[in-house]
Amino acid sequence: MNYEVIFEIEKKSEEILRLEADTLKTDFWSDKDKAQEVMRDINVRKNSVELWQRLSKKATYIAEILDLSEAEDDQQFIKEVQSEIQSLSEQLDKIEFQKMLGDPDDHLSAILTIHPGAGGTESQDWAQMLLRMYLRWIERKGFKAEILDMQSGEEAGIKSATIEVTGEYAYGYLKADIGVHRLVRISPFDANSRRHTSFASVFVYPEIANDIEITVSPADIRVDTFRASGAGGQHVNKTSSAVRITHFPTGIVVQCQSERSQHMNRDNAMKILMSRLYQKKKEEEEKKLQELEKSKKDIAWGHQIRSYVFHPYNLVKDHRTKVETSNIQNVMDGDLDQFIQAFLMNGFKK
Repeated sequence: MNYEVIFEIEKKSEEILRLEADTLKTDFWSDKDKAQEVMRDINVRKNSVELWQRLSKKATYIAEILDLSEAEDDQQFIKEVQSEIQSLSEQLDKIEFQKMLGDPDDHLSAILTIHPGAGGTESQDWAQMLLRMYLRWIERKGFKAEILDMQSGEEAGIKSATIEVTGEYAYGYLKADIGVHRLVRISPFDANSRRHTSFASVFVYPEIANDIEITVSPADIRVDTFRASGAGGQHVNKTSSAVRITHFPTGIVVQCQSERSQHMNRDNAMKILMSRLYQKKKEEEEKKLQELEKSKKDIAWGHQIRSYVFHPYNLVKDHRTKVETSNIQNVMDGDLDQFIQAFLMNGFKK
């Protein structure tokens, strides 16, 4: 273990001790939201330190096995060493990758949105396929997913979907997939079985804590209630439980209809709005709003970050990193890490 790593561990350990000392102050828990944010910060730092400590112990254990294997010339020891080295290497790769997620928001949970491009049923069906893909990826990563809002298409697919992804570094991972996703396949909706190209966009916002410095004046928003659409039975169709919030200063409109309770839908809609306002503020501060908005304008040819080809061959290719695979079924079942890691590693090296 090099001195830079040791220094990092010692620094994080000192920060943990300082933060834990703050929790003993009599007024610490007077602000519940702020206290919970500090506790989350402590847990993030603790996880990092404890992981390094586990790896240090594993490295010591491997060194001991190596000494024994050399002394005894035992093939069983050699096999055990190889297994332990492989395990250590995989964990070190994971740490190296997480070190790239160093932006202030990377450790946060995320709000993920999916919108189909032009093309009606074709694109709406593709958007639903992407929704399924990300839900599978979320499950693989051990994150928690909650669909906050989903608008069904007239014939098939979805017009839009908004998902809350809860888990450490969810935003750091998912920001790699922001952009337009392109599908090429033989359309199941075409009686002549012709090949179609469809597009859908994916965007991700960091889910912010309640104590973020974003204020929303009641005079700046309009809250509308309406009857939810889609599956759900008579209750969904006969009550105005769905909520739409319009933020006048920015023109941002969010809505939620996933819950039967109007109160819960309003809370979720406000959560989405706060996250989007925070993202907008961050973009303005970093002077990247124009570039970000440009990436969201055209859900069409020439703007795709990744292509998924089902016909005339099987291929998923990321156009930014050139990473590709012919195992398209695995990708659609949520095997996205090869693309996410390649993008973040390339961005980190730059």
